[in-house]
Amino acid sequence: MPLRPVFLLTFEMYRHGEASTGAFTGKGRHWKGETDDDGMPEKPGIPVNTVRGAEMKIRIGTRGSNLAVVQCEWVRDRLRQHNPSVEVELIRIKTKGDKILDSPLSKIGGKGLFVKEIEDALLVRKVDLAVHSMKDVPAELPKGLILTAYPEREDPRDVLVSHGDIPLAELPRHARLGTSSLRRAAQALHRRPDLEIVPLRGNVDTRLKKLRSGALDAVILAAAGMSRLGLEDRISQVLPTGEILPAVGQGALGLEVREDNEAVINLLAAMNHPPTEWAVRAERSFLQRLEGGCQVPIGGLARFDGDELVLEGMVAELDGSRLLRDEVRGKKEQAAELGNFLAEGLLGGGAGEILERVYGKDEKR
Repeated sequence: MPLRPVFLLTFEMYRHGEASTGAFTGKGRHWKGETDDDGMPEKPGIPVNTVRGAEMKIRIGTRGSNLAVVQCEWVRDRLRQHNPSVEVELIRIKTKGDKILDSPLSKIGGKGLFVKEIEDALLVRKVDLAVHSMKDVPAELPKGLILTAYPEREDPRDVLVSHGDIPLAELPRHARLGTSSLRRAAQALHRRPDLEIVPLRGNVDTRLKKLRSGALDAVILAAAGMSRLGLEDRISQVLPTGEILPAVGQGALGLEVREDNEAVINLLAAMNHPPTEWAVRAERSFLQRLEGGCQVPIGGLARFDGDELVLEGMVAELDGSRLLRDEVRGKKEQAAELGNFLAEGLLGGGAGEILERVYGKDEKR
């Protein structure tokens, strides 16, 4: 009889501070040709990356934002460091999420708003490698693509930037908090129901300019992005994960390639950080079971406690009035099982009802 992993799951339900507890125990399609101006197949040709002895050229697909380019440049530099003969070119690609800036992501709908066009370019061999912020990557990848390496994770937490460096708990009543993340908004409202959430889209610079203009009292951003852009001195408060649980994959990069591109896969192997990979795999398993996307307030974070992998997860009502949060522990080799088990526990404890309501509202838009 096959062994089944056993985990202890402690369930906690919060209603604006009141908690009750209980317990219950990527071989797909490939275009080997050239592409037109839109990145679509045009006529048969040869793959973009070519290998001649030790020489190789790799084209990296990236979004055009400062942060995305900085992340790609970091990967490029690591590639050159380990493989001096490799030629690397950055290809900037505008995604749907970059084009639509006047609506919250939750209203645009769909999955992969910041990655689909880059993945399409991978599939038609316009680029050889995509560097993603893992929080933007849907739980399911297109057939023929894989995430082959996860560099060491940056700080996964969220941060507050506010006028006068006032922390979240001490912001004035009815303060205007800028964020278009339903996850951030729900958790902030859970702690501070009086806050006015102001939708805020755009890159980090755009969001900080909005704050400086006086239109907002504070904004919530990712610590990793602020660090990678050298903006740590602008941080007013690092938000503890016990208060604001990060998005799944936040702070981690994922290197996506075609699964048949063994040359690039081998080059990237040295950049993989196993603890980050195990953690992100557990988080993404959790997200996949919940069928989560940017339309739902879902958070997840995995970390190591000695040899144990600890995974925390959260699902909340849009207004923060009800928040379900839990954690499971297990061996790193059980990362996928941990994610599924945590999701099942939350679904059975009320998260299923929340998701039905949220998705129902989304379908009526």
